[in-house]
Amino acid sequence: MNEALCDLSALEIARRVKSGENSAVQVLESTLDRIRNVEGNSPSTASYTFDPADLEKIHAYITVTKDRARVQAEQVDRAIEEGQDPGPLAGVPLAVKDIFCVRDTPSTAGSRILENFISPYSATPVERLEAAGAVTVGKVNLDEFTFGSSNESSAFLPPVGNPWNAAHVPGGSSGGSAAAVAAGEAVISIGTDTAGSIRQPAAFCGVVGMKPTYGRVSRYGLIAFASSLDCPGPIARNTTDVALALQVMAGSDPHDATAAEVPVPDYVSLLEGGVEGLRIGLSPDYFKLKFPDPETGEIREQSIDPDAQRAVQHAAEIFARAGAEIVEDVPMPNTHYGIPVYFVISRVEAASNLHRYDGVKYGYRYDGEVEDLRQLYRITRARGFGPQVKLRILMGMYVSAEQYEKGYYDKALRVRTLIRRDFLEAFDPQGRYKLDCLLTATTPTSAFEIGSVYGDSVLMQYADLLTVSANHAGNPGLSVPAGLDEKGLPIGIQFLGPDFSEGTLLRIGRTYEMRTEHEPWRAVKPKVLQGLG
Repeated sequence: MNEALCDLSALEIARRVKSGENSAVQVLESTLDRIRNVEGNSPSTASYTFDPADLEKIHAYITVTKDRARVQAEQVDRAIEEGQDPGPLAGVPLAVKDIFCVRDTPSTAGSRILENFISPYSATPVERLEAAGAVTVGKVNLDEFTFGSSNESSAFLPPVGNPWNAAHVPGGSSGGSAAAVAAGEAVISIGTDTAGSIRQPAAFCGVVGMKPTYGRVSRYGLIAFASSLDCPGPIARNTTDVALALQVMAGSDPHDATAAEVPVPDYVSLLEGGVEGLRIGLSPDYFKLKFPDPETGEIREQSIDPDAQRAVQHAAEIFARAGAEIVEDVPMPNTHYGIPVYFVISRVEAASNLHRYDGVKYGYRYDGEVEDLRQLYRITRARGFGPQVKLRILMGMYVSAEQYEKGYYDKALRVRTLIRRDFLEAFDPQGRYKLDCLLTATTPTSAFEIGSVYGDSVLMQYADLLTVSANHAGNPGLSVPAGLDEKGLPIGIQFLGPDFSEGTLLRIGRTYEMRTEHEPWRAVKPKVLQGLG
């Protein structure tokens, strides 16, 4: 059976479209057909009643922008007919996490308060991808304002299902992005990573996701959660497509003062360099978890899943055979503080960012009678925000209050510096370890069942324990699929590197792909695709 166009790589689609072998419109129609086959009920803010049939479909898209996408695809085809180069992503279907503004489309952040907000402009990463020929198929679901690790807190229900088993979560908050790519509903997607929100769902859904160095990709047009942690980045089915998308997205931006003035290398040309001579580290602090017991509050220690441990060790053996030097017992002692520090810093920044949603300037506004402006604010925000948003506002205001700031926020900032110091020492070329990369599992477990953890903010947050430290430190991270566990769910491994080492991490990821391309798990398709052409 011939492979569907929507299942091809971005590199191959762009080649075919430019050569005239296929048109951008044909690629788009293949993608829309896949959406019809696997999507199921479109998520909405209407009152939701659970239906067991919803656990068999994906529900990734909040909005499918068919007409807009067809116009873009026709423009790509017209440019080729006229002898013009439409760009390196010519005709490639793109899904945009609905935390990014896209001109003339609903930009909801997964929240009722922005349900009817139509953005007048596009975020810089989206604008650059579309200028490179990508065709935006639509906006995909997420945890409300990106507050979550499972994609269950969105105001738009039913929740997104994992393509490998739709009764399991896709991860979060970029769960819609990862699920859409894994199911062939898009070829590339962009998400945001605040505590692992690209890498964790990429691992859960068996795709590749990259958190760039903070500032590598502009945040202009991104609806902010925690401004000092948020990083836009690409998700795709292989490292080559991630490299291609990142190359287009990255770079300085006059609209964003935090976008780094650092030249963007040709990531694609660096992919085949191999790993010979690289120093790849393993840290015992990434093989175990420390977390508070939900009943007693005592700190418990637990190893990550055996399947995840084996995946990391297997990858280390592969890299050693490929000529890398494996450095064991690299200490990262402040890793286990990553989640408590995140609890404080992210809530303070979230509370600050969410003050703009007041029912006056844009978004949902309570239209009943009110006594004064204060009551308008109160009712609008009470009805427009979901429980996770309210919880973060309350906690952020509490820990930043004058009487608690020194005990919580100031202390969290100091510990964040210690986490950054761990990475600096590990990657210091004149130091003891001289690492080019730290190799870890991406997540402590594979994807959990929908409803099994949601509601427990502490346990939910600890799904990000292995990813969040890179956000505190600002370092880049890449997650690649590394097999299936005993339940048939994907496992991810993660490469963490020094600032602006995305090219090296992609090179390492590409080496792993090539060295494992014939392993049996590579031939297994997500459950939702089994039986489809």
